[in-house]
Amino acid sequence: MKSDGEIMEILAAYDLTGSLRAAAELTGCSHHTVARHVAARDAGQPIAEPVYRGRVTNPFLPKIEEWVETSKGKIRADKAHDKLRALGYEGSERSTRRAIAQVRAAWRLGHVRVHRPCVTEPGQWLQYDFGDGPLISGKKTVLFVAWLAWSRFRIVIALRDRTAPTVFAALDRTFRVLGGAPTYVLTDNEKTVTVSHIAGVPVRNQQTVDFARHYAVTVLTCQPADPASKGGVESSVKIAKADIVPKDTNLRAEYASFSEIEAACQVFMDEVNNREHRASRRKPAVMLLEETPRLHRIPDTAHTVAFGLSRSVPDNTPMVTFENGQYSVPAHLLGAQVFVRSHGVGIDEQVIVVHHGSKGPVEVARHLRARPGHPAIEDAHFPDHRPKIPGDYTVKARSAAEAEFLTIGDGARAWLLEAAAAGTSRMNVKMTEAVALAKIAGQAEVDQALGTTAIHGRFANRDLASILNASGTRTTTHAAGETRSLTQGTAGWAAIGRLPLADQGADALEESA
Repeated sequence: MKSDGEIMEILAAYDLTGSLRAAAELTGCSHHTVARHVAARDAGQPIAEPVYRGRVTNPFLPKIEEWVETSKGKIRADKAHDKLRALGYEGSERSTRRAIAQVRAAWRLGHVRVHRPCVTEPGQWLQYDFGDGPLISGKKTVLFVAWLAWSRFRIVIALRDRTAPTVFAALDRTFRVLGGAPTYVLTDNEKTVTVSHIAGVPVRNQQTVDFARHYAVTVLTCQPADPASKGGVESSVKIAKADIVPKDTNLRAEYASFSEIEAACQVFMDEVNNREHRASRRKPAVMLLEETPRLHRIPDTAHTVAFGLSRSVPDNTPMVTFENGQYSVPAHLLGAQVFVRSHGVGIDEQVIVVHHGSKGPVEVARHLRARPGHPAIEDAHFPDHRPKIPGDYTVKARSAAEAEFLTIGDGARAWLLEAAAAGTSRMNVKMTEAVALAKIAGQAEVDQALGTTAIHGRFANRDLASILNASGTRTTTHAAGETRSLTQGTAGWAAIGRLPLADQGADALEESA
């Protein structure tokens, strides 16, 4: 195949000579090649356009188009190839796949859904959806994602389930974070929102109707299996899951507690709402300040009918009673009012406790169903609790003399506990004696001696002084090391065979005499 430059040389040679054979001789090609390129130029065809050769599938294109139209563009190439062979097709499966791909692409272009950009007004639309959250102790969590359409402000809240009360609590928190409620709330056709469809019309859940009436909003649902109708929140869910859920792409470690997921959601919201959005070229947090005045005010009290039964937490015990069972709540809710409800059936039934505070309703506790007489207790709800063990007494001074004795050290505390358990008499006198000895012999030595007396049970009169004196006259203990050995030397052997010094002195006097 000739290149564009070679073709231009052939045409220039023909224009110069006016002869096919002369031009062929000048350019080193056949005169038939010169004639073909000159004829293509005269016909107005592009230079070096390949000669079209019919495909083996061309006679069967009408049938292929019929199959693609009937199947709505879903027919498989291998199935179409089998059908074509039954009609006398002798081409390869590769040619069939190419033909099916081209016809299917043309069919999709003719049936593509054209999306018109949605231009919303401030304070008009809020969309929310859910995504699978991280695992906590082998259990799945849920990411609630809300998207305010005009300002593109995103809110992500970690949930433990997708029940109606939990979703209502998340929406209440969303409205309070935004500073108000929009006119419309758009979501999917879940059972918490839509009970059924009759002639294509969604029938609303009564709880959702009550919720919408309480906050003066209109809850709408998109078409079933049509995520494009709420594409803003769908994209927000993908971004939130890619950042918060541990994956190989973000190298995020597993979460140890539910509070860590909540902290990660807050970090994500701070990041995405305070950076410039690529569509509006503005920060969503700044645009929210402009949109907040367009949101209508929400009631000071949350819609608590769906949260369960109201219970008051006692002033001294963070426990609430629900259907003959007792359940613990965080200690900071002493004297507060909470709402308790059950979720699930059978052995997996759970009791959920919700508290409505300044930031809206928040789930504070979740327990398995408790039996009468067997309360459900979570240790984290009792941060300062110390288990009561019989015989384990807390040593606490109640007089100046007791405080002075206990300041000696741990040995003094051990002596006090052991001496009291042994029924020692005149303990106050012996404690005063120990304080006096500490001032004379040193506090550390007396503390060690008190610990020794406690270990060996020596609580008689003068026992402390005796042990203290014995420890003071104790010889130094030698220890072997890298440069020192405990092996006895040979210096003592030099005295073998010699007289004692007294005998040596007597012999010297006799010799001098």
